[in-house]
Amino acid sequence: MARTPTVTRDQVPEQFRDAFDRVTADSGNMIAGGPGSVMINSPDMRERANNLVKYFREVSDLPQKIQELVMVLTARHMDCRYIWFAHSARARQHGLSDEFVDALRDNKPLPELPADEDAVVKYATELFTDHRVSQATFDRVLDLFGAQRLTEITTMMGYYTLLAFNANAFEIDLPSSGSEPLLPI
Repeated sequence: MARTPTVTRDQVPEQFRDAFDRVTADSGNMIAGGPGSVMINSPDMRERANNLVKYFREVSDLPQKIQELVMVLTARHMDCRYIWFAHSARARQHGLSDEFVDALRDNKPLPELPADEDAVVKYATELFTDHRVSQATFDRVLDLFGAQRLTEITTMMGYYTLLAFNANAFEIDLPSSGSEPLLPI
């Protein structure tokens, strides 16, 4: 169980109940798992964060393989088991190699990657490690993806970091079954 109990509508201050209702409408008026289960402690904030994930899912033309790559890179860099659990199998389904996913999970040297994947890996690694990106790495990703997609890659890293902070700080539970080994931390 997460460090805080599951939030119910009656626990939410009156001025935030409409936001709570909108955010939980598709899940039976409760969010029992995942980062949303703790973020719903602030329903208005959670609703605003949902707009960003809806953009990635419904509007962005960033290839799904690259989106999943960003998610598993963020999970690994943030040591977030929940995001890893939620996205490592999907990363494989969307075209990332088993060799890459396994090496990333186990913190082993990564295999040779296609140019687009390699560029994103280097970009994410520099940004997570140094909190900056070299001009050469930035230019490479910009040349491959363009300014809009580069902005989306960077923002997605930030969004999944936000989720990882919540998942890790509140120690949310992993679902009881899945096809992927746990992320070693």
